Amino acid sequence: MSERLRIPGPRDVRATLDGPADADTLVVACPPHPQMGGSRTDSRLTAVADALADRGTACLRFDYGPWDDGHGEVRDAVAACEWGRERYDRLGLFGYSFGGGVALLAALETDPFAVSVLAPHAAVGERDATPAVADLDCPLQVIYGERDDSAEWENIVETAREHGATVESMAADHFFVGQRARAAEAVASWLTGRLRSR
Repeated sequence: MSERLRIPGPRDVRATLDGPADADTLVVACPPHPQMGGSRTDSRLTAVADALADRGTACLRFDYGPWDDGHGEVRDAVAACEWGRERYDRLGLFGYSFGGGVALLAALETDPFAVSVLAPHAAVGERDATPAVADLDCPLQVIYGERDDSAEWENIVETAREHGATVESMAADHFFVGQRARAAEAVASWLTGRLRSR
């Protein structure tokens, strides 16, 4: 199943819902930086959505509304989570690159069951997502590429380790070229495990 929809709210947030129609768990997927071409059709997001669907979990991939220096983008993620919470029993958050930082900040306002970030970028406009790691009240997974010289992930990874999060490295660059399927499987397996165990 794949359905296009608009997330209610003051900003123009369009989304695609993937996965089984009878799913009771949902993962909201935050895309990379919109000013650098990031969108809900990003190959890392679609790979995660496919891997989640294989495990019986729905995935809501969305596009941010008009650029708002990170503030509106976090609000968009919160709105997507609120939409999902009204329809699903359990909610998780996923984000790639800039979307990883967005997911961490949005998690503080939405109380998800679990958060997974891939190659997370700490800077979300003028905000730093790193402190959110310490304030999360749910399980966190961080996956990063050892050859990633595009994102500011080091502080997030260090803080995640200090707070007992699941941290995994891959011999990959920022884009996980040749390893997207492996990364997606790691994200989907971890998230579905946490969404069904709490």
